[in-house]
Amino acid sequence: MAKVSVIGAGSWGTALALLLYKNGHDVTVWSYQEEEVRMLSEKREHVSKLPGVKIPEGIFFTADIKEAVEEKDVVVLAVPSIHVRNTAKKINPYVKDGQILVDVAKGIEEDTFVDIEDDKYNSFTPGEIKLESMPSGLQHGINIIDNHTVALVLYEKDKDGNRYYDYAYVMGDFNNWKRSNDENSQMYYDESAGCWWITLSGLEPTKEYAFQYYLGKKSSVEGEKDTELRIADPYTEKILDASSDSYIPESTYPSSQRIYPTKGAGVVSTFKIQKDSYSWAHDNFKIADKNNLMIYELLLRDFTETGDLQGAIQKLDYLERLGITAIELMPVQEFEGNDSWGYNPTFYFALDKAYGTSEMYKRFIDECHKRGIAVLFDVVYNHATGSNTFARLYWDSKNNRTAENNPWFNVEARHAFNVFHDFNHESPLVRDFVKRNLKYLINEYHIDGFRFDLTKGFTQNGNKDTDVSGYDESRISILRDYYNAIQSVSPEAVMICEHWTDWAEENVLALAGIQCWRKGSNTHDEGYYQSGMGYSERSSFSNLIQSGGNSIHFGGWVGFMESHDEERVAYKAQVYGNEKIKTDLTTRMNQLAANAAFCFTVPGPKMIWQFGELGYDETLGEEDEKTAKKPLHWEYYDEPARKSLYDVYAKLLDLRKTHANLFGQNATFSWKVETADWTGNTPRTISLKYNDKELVVVGNFGDDTTNYSLDSNIKYNYMTGDEVSGNITVEPHNFFLGTSFRPE
Repeated sequence: MAKVSVIGAGSWGTALALLLYKNGHDVTVWSYQEEEVRMLSEKREHVSKLPGVKIPEGIFFTADIKEAVEEKDVVVLAVPSIHVRNTAKKINPYVKDGQILVDVAKGIEEDTFVDIEDDKYNSFTPGEIKLESMPSGLQHGINIIDNHTVALVLYEKDKDGNRYYDYAYVMGDFNNWKRSNDENSQMYYDESAGCWWITLSGLEPTKEYAFQYYLGKKSSVEGEKDTELRIADPYTEKILDASSDSYIPESTYPSSQRIYPTKGAGVVSTFKIQKDSYSWAHDNFKIADKNNLMIYELLLRDFTETGDLQGAIQKLDYLERLGITAIELMPVQEFEGNDSWGYNPTFYFALDKAYGTSEMYKRFIDECHKRGIAVLFDVVYNHATGSNTFARLYWDSKNNRTAENNPWFNVEARHAFNVFHDFNHESPLVRDFVKRNLKYLINEYHIDGFRFDLTKGFTQNGNKDTDVSGYDESRISILRDYYNAIQSVSPEAVMICEHWTDWAEENVLALAGIQCWRKGSNTHDEGYYQSGMGYSERSSFSNLIQSGGNSIHFGGWVGFMESHDEERVAYKAQVYGNEKIKTDLTTRMNQLAANAAFCFTVPGPKMIWQFGELGYDETLGEEDEKTAKKPLHWEYYDEPARKSLYDVYAKLLDLRKTHANLFGQNATFSWKVETADWTGNTPRTISLKYNDKELVVVGNFGDDTTNYSLDSNIKYNYMTGDEVSGNITVEPHNFFLGTSFRPE
C-alpha cells in the first residue's frame, strides 16, 4: 500500500482518488478551496462534478498543500493544464527526493487562455491594513445607507479578543470581482468594534449584487502561501450556491433569479438596495389563543409532488377543512443541499430556494392567514454546519472542525445530542445574532411564532458525556431572552421549545409564556403507540399533561401522538398490532381514531405530524434512512377507512374551535387513562365541563364490547348527531363522544 496524494479535487482528480483507494492505497486529496474540502469531507460526494458517486470515508481531504505532499510516496497532479505550472510551484517546497510525481493533466498550457485580470490565476499583493473607526449606526452585515450606497460590516475578533486575519477585501459585481487596494475593494478594520468594513457608493438601487469577502492571514514562513478564505455574508437574505442551485426546478425558483457569478467560488451572498415589494392581503392576522392551537407539522419536501411552496398552497384548502389553526414548517432557512429535513442550517437570514422564492414564501403565509391558519417556523439555533460563515472564519483544518478560538461555537459540544457545530448561547455575539434573526423573520415574513429545535442543548453547563436534563437557570435565562425579543416585535407570537428537561424547568418556562413539546408517551414504546397497536401494557396517556405527579402551568405543553422524530403510530399498528388491528384496515383506522379522541379532547395545544390524519403507515426507516424522502399517498384520502379517520380528526378539531371554553383554563377536566383503567369491560374516559356545557369521551381500545352509563346531562352523540341517554354500548376499537349540546 502506497501513500498517494491527488492534487486537484475536480471530477478527474476525484475519480482517480476513488480508483487508487479501491486498489488498496492510502489516499489524500487536495483542493485549494476550503469550502470544497469541507463539502467533500461532510457529504462524501462531489455534488456538482460527480453527483451520486459516494466517496469512502477512508479518503482524506485537505486544503493544506504541505499536509498533502509531505511524507507521500506518490503525488498525482490532477489539475487543469493551465494550472499545472502554478500548482507545481506550490508543492515544490515540500517535495523530497524519492517521491514519485505524476502529471495527469490533459492538453497544453497556453497563456492565451488565462485572463490576466482574474485573481484566480495570478498573485495579488495585499496592501497594508487600514485602521479606521467605522461610521456610527452600522450593524454587522449589510447596511443600506441610501439608494446608491451600502456599507458592509464583518465582525472578526476571536474569543480571546484578537483579530485573526491580516487583510480583508470584498469582491463582487460592483468591482468586477477584482481585489484591489482601493476604496472599492480593500476593507478598513475598526479595532474597537472588531469589524472589517467598507462603504460602496454609486450603486444601482434596483440591481441585485452578488459578492464575497476575501480574507487572508500572512504566512510567517518564507515562500509559504498565505491562509486565504472566501466567505459569504452571514446576514445575507439570499445566497447563490453553484453546487445546489442548478438542481432546483425552474418552476420552483426561476434560473434567471439565481445566476451564479463566473468569478465566484463557493457560496456567494447578495444584496439589493430596493428589495422587491410584496403587498400583503391579510396583514392583520393574529393568533387568538395560543393555548388552543392545533398545529400541523409540515415538511414541504414530502408534502406534495413538487415538494415546494406552490404545491403546498394548492393543499391549503385540505388543511383548512381538517381544521388545523397553525402550520409548523420544518426548517426553511438555507440548509446544505436541496434534499433535506433542514436541520443542517447554513444561512439564517436567507430562506431556502429549494422551496421557492422569497415572494412565494410570503404568498404561502398570506394564503394561510387568509384561511385563519398561523405559520410557525421550525428554527435551528442549537447548531450550524461547517459551511456556515461563523464556522469557516475560525477553522481547524487539521482536525476538520471549528477552531478553539471561535467566539461563536463550542469546539466540544456541551451536551450529548449534538451534530455539526454547537453554538455557544452564553456568547453575546450568538445571543444578538439569534435575536436579530427572530425579529427579522417576524417583520419580513409576518410569521406567527417559532418552534426551537433542541433547546436542551443551549446549556453551557455540561459536556458530551453528561445528562443536561436537570434544572439549569442559565438556560432558562437564555430562552427568556429570546422570548422577550420575539414579544417585543409581536406580543401574540408563540415560542415552542423541543426541550425534554426537568419538569420544574419546563414549568418555569411555561409560567413565562414559553411552550414545550410534549410526547403523549414516556418513551417511543408507550402510550399512543401501545394503544394504537391494541396492547394495554404501558398504554397510559397521562404523560400528555403531567410528569409523574407534576402537572405544568396551563398551555405549557404542546402535546402530540407522533412527530417527525418517531416511528409512525399507523406503521407500528400495521406491523406489530394485535391480530385484528394488524390485518384489518378499518379496525386499524378505528383504533387510531380512538387514539385521536384521547389526544385532541385534552386541553392545551396539540400537534399533528403530516398525514397522521390519513393513517400514514410508511416507516420512518433506520437511523441513516430517517431523513430520506418518503412516498406520497394522497390516494389515501379516497379510501373510505382512511377518509373516515380524516373526518374524525376534522370533527374533533372543529369541536375545539366552536367550543373553545371547554378546553380553556377555567374548564373542569378529569380523566381515567392509566394502564389500570384498561381492564375487562372498564372503558377509558375523559370528562370536560364549563358552565352548562359538558363533554365525555368513552374509549374502547380492546377486542370486547363495553358499556357505559351516561350522566344525565349528556344528550347527544357528537360524532353522529343522534340523541342519547342512559346506558350506551361502545364497540371494540371505537370511541363515543357525548355532549350536553347539539352538534353544530
